[in-house]
Amino acid sequence: MRRILKEVREYKRASIATPLFMILEVLMETLIPFLMASIIDDGVNAGNIEHIYRIGGLMIVAAAIGLFAGMAGGRFGAKASAGLAKNLRESMFNHIQTFSFANIDHFSTAGLVTRLTTDVTNIQNAYQMMLRMMMRAPASMICALFMAFTINSRLASIYLAAVLFLGVLLFFIIRHATRYFRMAFPKYDELNASIQENVSAIRVVKAYVREDHETDKFRRASDNIYRIFVKAEHNVIVNAPLMQFTVYTCIILISWIGAKMIVGSSLTTGELMSLLAYCMNILSSLMMLSMVFVMLSMSTASVERINEVLDEASDLGSPEHPVTEVADGSISFRHVDFSYKKDSREPVLRDICLDIRSGETIGIIGATGSAKSSLVSLISRLYDVTDGEVQVGGRNVKEYDLEALRNQVSVVLQNNVLFSGSIYDNLRWGDLHATDEECQTACRLACADDFIRSFPDGYDTHIEQGGNNVSGGQKQRLCIARALLKKPKILILDDSTSAVDTATDARIRRAFREEIPNTTKLIIAQRISSVQDADRILVLDEGRITGFGTHEELMATNEIYREVYESQTRGGGDFDERKGD
Repeated sequence: MRRILKEVREYKRASIATPLFMILEVLMETLIPFLMASIIDDGVNAGNIEHIYRIGGLMIVAAAIGLFAGMAGGRFGAKASAGLAKNLRESMFNHIQTFSFANIDHFSTAGLVTRLTTDVTNIQNAYQMMLRMMMRAPASMICALFMAFTINSRLASIYLAAVLFLGVLLFFIIRHATRYFRMAFPKYDELNASIQENVSAIRVVKAYVREDHETDKFRRASDNIYRIFVKAEHNVIVNAPLMQFTVYTCIILISWIGAKMIVGSSLTTGELMSLLAYCMNILSSLMMLSMVFVMLSMSTASVERINEVLDEASDLGSPEHPVTEVADGSISFRHVDFSYKKDSREPVLRDICLDIRSGETIGIIGATGSAKSSLVSLISRLYDVTDGEVQVGGRNVKEYDLEALRNQVSVVLQNNVLFSGSIYDNLRWGDLHATDEECQTACRLACADDFIRSFPDGYDTHIEQGGNNVSGGQKQRLCIARALLKKPKILILDDSTSAVDTATDARIRRAFREEIPNTTKLIIAQRISSVQDADRILVLDEGRITGFGTHEELMATNEIYREVYESQTRGGGDFDERKGD
C-alpha cells in the first residue's frame, strides 16, 4: 500500500484536510445529543424557556458547523481520491511505456487495461472511504462511547460489549470474503480479453457467422465473475443482519434497564435519550466500518495486481553514460543466441554470426517460424540477446541510449498499426515536425501518394482506429512512409510489402535503391522476387543461418533457396512450401 500512497503527491493537503473535517463533523454530531439532554432535563422538565432557546441556538450552530465540515470533507475526499487515481494511472501507463516486448509478454493486453481501469477505480473508492469513513467512524464511535460512559458507565458497557462482539465477527467475515475477491479480478481480464478480441475481429466474426460462438464465450466469462462475486457476497451479506440484530438488542436492553433506572431516580429522561442517540452513533459507525473493510478487502486484490505492474522491472534500459550518436548503419551479430524465456532449453536463434555493411540492402528469407522477426528485433533492442552481442555502428547496442538507437532504426513490423487521426497525423509519428512536403515525399517513395490523392480529403483523410478504413496494402505503404520520415540509418521491413502487388513492390524497392542509398535496408519477405535484387540475401532455417550471399551465389550453393526459387518461378508456392514436401 505504501507504493500506492506515494502517488498522492500534490493531493496531500486534500488528503490531510479530509479526515480533519470528518473529525470536526463527528465532534459536532456528538455534541448535539448532549445538548438535547440538557434541553429536556434543564429546559423542558424545569420549564426554563430561556435555557431552551440558548441551548437550541447552540444546537443550530453545531449542526451548521457539522454540515459545513461534512461538505468540505466530501469535497476534499473526492479531490484526493480522484487525484490518487489520476496519478496512479499515469504512473502505470508511463511505466508500461518502458517495458520491453518481453515485459509486455508477462501481461495480457486485456489484463493491463483492467488494471488501469477497474483496479484503479477500486483503489480510488477505497481511498475515499479510508479518508472519510475510516476516520469518521472510529472517531464517532470513540466520542460516543466516551460521552456514554460520562453519562452512565453501566449502560455504556452494553455498547462496549456490542462493539467487541461485532468487531470479532467482522474480522472473520472479511477475511473469508477477501479470498473470493482475489479470485474475481483476474476473471475481469478474461472478460475484457473476450470483448477486445471480438470487437477488433468483428469483421471475421461476421464473415464466418460466429456471433453465437462469441456470445457463448462472453457469457461464460461473465458467469465466472458472477459466481465468484456471489460467493463473496454470501459472506459479506451476513454482516448486515448481524448489525441490525446487535442494534435492536442494544436499544431494547438500554430502554429496559434505563427505564428501571429512571424509576429509581438514578437516570434522567434526557440522559436516556442521549444514550439512545449515542447507541445509534456507535452502531452506525460500526456499519460504516464494515463497509470500509468490505471495500478494503476488494481493493487489496487490486493493489496486488497494480503492484505487479509497477514492480515489473524493464529488462531493457540505457546505460549510466550512454552513447547518443549512431555512427552509421553497419550491423554485426557476434555469436548471438536468443530465447524469449531465459529458462528455455531451445533458443530461438542459435550462434548467429553476421556482418552487414552500412548502406547495404539485405534480403531475409525463411519459413514461418524460422526466427526472421526475432533476428531484426534485436537490432533496435526490442529484445536483448541471451548470449553474444549485436553491434550497430561499430558499438554494442547496449551501450546506446535507447531513444537515440531507436530513432536511427526504423522498423515496419509485421502487424501494421495506424492510429485514429488524419493521414498527416499518422505520418508524423515518424517525425513530429515534418513538413507537408516531407510527408508527401516519403509517401511517393513508399508508392502511397497516388492512392492518398485519390481520397476526397487527400492527406487530411481521417484514419479510423487500427486503419480499418484502408486496405492492407495501403496500410503497409503508409507505415513504410511513416518509417522513412524518421530518416533512419537502418530501415527494417518485416514482411511489410506482402499485401501489395509485385509491380508496386518493385517500385518501392527501386525507390529505396535510388533515393536512400546510404540507409541500410533489411527486407524480410516470403517472395524471392522481393529480395532477388538485394545486395545479399540471408537464408534462415529453424533459427540458424543456412546461407548468406547474392542471388546467384545462393542458387549455386544453397539447396533450400534454389528449391524455393524454382517452385515460385514455376507458378506457385512460397518459402513454406518446402516445409510441406
